Amino acid sequence: MKDNIVVVSPGRFGSFDLAEQLQRSGRLAAIYSGYPRFKLRNTGVLPQYIHTFPWIQTPYQALWRIGGVPRSILRELAWQSVKWIDAYAAHTLPECGLVSALSSVGLKTGTEIKRRGGVYVCDRGSTHILWQKRILDQEYDTVGLPWDGVDHRFLKRELAEYALADGITLGSRFSLRTFIEEGVSPKKLYLANHGVNLSIYHRTAERAPNFRVLFAGLPIVRKGVHHLLQAFRKASLPGAELVFVGPTSPERDFLLQRYPTDNVVIRGFLSREELVEEMSRASVLVLPSIEDGFGLVIVQALACGCPVIASRNTGAEDIYEDGKEGFIIPPRDVDALADRLTQLYRDSALLESMSEAALNCVEKLGGWDSYGRVIQGIFDELLAANRAN
Repeated sequence: MKDNIVVVSPGRFGSFDLAEQLQRSGRLAAIYSGYPRFKLRNTGVLPQYIHTFPWIQTPYQALWRIGGVPRSILRELAWQSVKWIDAYAAHTLPECGLVSALSSVGLKTGTEIKRRGGVYVCDRGSTHILWQKRILDQEYDTVGLPWDGVDHRFLKRELAEYALADGITLGSRFSLRTFIEEGVSPKKLYLANHGVNLSIYHRTAERAPNFRVLFAGLPIVRKGVHHLLQAFRKASLPGAELVFVGPTSPERDFLLQRYPTDNVVIRGFLSREELVEEMSRASVLVLPSIEDGFGLVIVQALACGCPVIASRNTGAEDIYEDGKEGFIIPPRDVDALADRLTQLYRDSALLESMSEAALNCVEKLGGWDSYGRVIQGIFDELLAANRAN
């Protein structure tokens, strides 16, 4: 039991994929989530390992999706949610040797496992929070969109978690560099690229006859949606469509009005099967994020044979090669994005070769099994160091 591991997460994210890998190797002690049990079916994790505290996260998610709710209320619910999930996990923590908690939900639980003589790992799905705050403050100011910024309570909590943690796991070299820039010792940082479930994400439909540019995810400034809208218009692609898949957002509506363009298709929330079909039918997925620790949609799209254009600030360099499975461009570079879209639009042979390369690329990545081997190797290293001390 001393080598068993507890995972703590406010939702699902990649945490249940991690838990499933630990379950297969007989090392999962428990996974804590802020989601209700009915949303955690078919995760691959057995029910007896799942502990839920959904009483705040569930209303937060519901109100966020409805829209029109004051930002102050959503911020408070988000704050209370992470506090209570963390407190619940710390209070009911089973016997284990290591806790891996997503950043913001591990402070009390990490303190508790260290009090017991165990190991605390902070799993940060994005960049260093100070780096994130700085670049997003700049971007929202440039766009002219009001923004409350990173909640100072989250900032304080995450900095405390970074300091407390025995190790910090990160999804990309890009994220890792931001931690080094903010003064965190490289000895504390561990790289573990996320995977993709190849039994779910694979080509299920033929590519659409018209040129379809797909954006999948939350359509906000952080994801560079304003640059995508400008580039799509600048590229002038007759008959092409720009398809948005994902939740609604006041920011999306603001950006669509600020940067109007024709042939925009809003698909909204889709089931996983519908998303896979959209990725299969798309000509290219674009993720021009300002800041994104690891763009999981990149791997998902590649697995469906869909080339990708992504900014360098997405972890793309860890996933595919510029000019082979897609393109990697500087963040905020509208001209570069418009140029790459035009290349793919005009050159059907290039589009086809990138599509084939995308499928081969993902097969070599090894899916979540590869991630499971890497992350458990990191955990073993930290556990061994802890025993040596």
